[in-house]
Amino acid sequence: MTRWLGHDSQIAELIAASSAERMHHGWIFAGPKGVGKAGVALDFAKRLLVTGAGRPVPESRLAPDESDVSVRLLAGGAHPDFVRLERLERDDKKSDSGQLARNITVDQIRGLARLLHSAPSMGNRRIVLIDSADDLETGAANALLKNLEEPPAGALFLLIAHRPGRLLPTIRSRCRVLRFMALNDDLMTEALSEALPDVPAAERGRLVVGAEGSPGQAIASRDLDVAGLEQALAVIVKGGRNVESERARLMAALSSVAARPRLEAFVDLVPRFIARQMRGLPADALGPAIAAVEEAQRLGAGAVTPLQLEPGALVYRLCDTVAGLASAGNVAERV
Repeated sequence: MTRWLGHDSQIAELIAASSAERMHHGWIFAGPKGVGKAGVALDFAKRLLVTGAGRPVPESRLAPDESDVSVRLLAGGAHPDFVRLERLERDDKKSDSGQLARNITVDQIRGLARLLHSAPSMGNRRIVLIDSADDLETGAANALLKNLEEPPAGALFLLIAHRPGRLLPTIRSRCRVLRFMALNDDLMTEALSEALPDVPAAERGRLVVGAEGSPGQAIASRDLDVAGLEQALAVIVKGGRNVESERARLMAALSSVAARPRLEAFVDLVPRFIARQMRGLPADALGPAIAAVEEAQRLGAGAVTPLQLEPGALVYRLCDTVAGLASAGNVAERV
């Protein structure tokens, strides 16, 4: 049985909600990427499908036993009362193999009609999990809003949101928000010890330092050499003659199709890197750094798959944002 470290209060709230006579039809699982939101939401969906079919689940845990027929069907992608929406692979001839669409499309939301407008097959609930709701295109968000405004009986919507502020206010207002926090260092150490038992403790410690409370980010960063990306950003933020060569090296390293996962990691890293440089700065020096974080988030928002900018241009712009901090001397001096 999976343990979701650091989220005991959220799990307790979900267990209590599942036992209530009436349960809210829309939930937003909000918090940093990689802290376990989607895993908790999936376990919640399993619980609801099992209890909705009349089989009890112990109050001591969120998820039912893996041997339950509903759980096995869900794991195999065959449960008739459950749909998980994510970005799909693009199928146009101009796209590289395995490249994902930029957004969850309006057609994907409209495709829920069969599930939502027919009777449940195995119980009294139908569940839609959207991972992540940040990826909804405008038309898809509006189509989802219509379902949230007039939900069919027994339908529940579980929305994963890394940046809930980007969701339509009308979607947020119709959902119950469950907030997930980054894990502290002790919980991170425990989580990585369980997830990466064969990795030396010293290496796990380095992953803890760089992941900012996100086990998912820590595990992903190990294979993507995020530490190397961060070292390059440290050179760029200092300014000086090495900036252009470091920027060119990053552009070359991150522009190929094979480097797409590492490019995505870089896009996620840059605003977090800038935010870390802000710690301890006097209030009158925060303005440029805050503006740089916002610019990095704007560039990265939905930009990677497919790119609004070519990979090289995106890397250049993000590096330029970091390099701009060199003019705020007390940021560069602290690196």
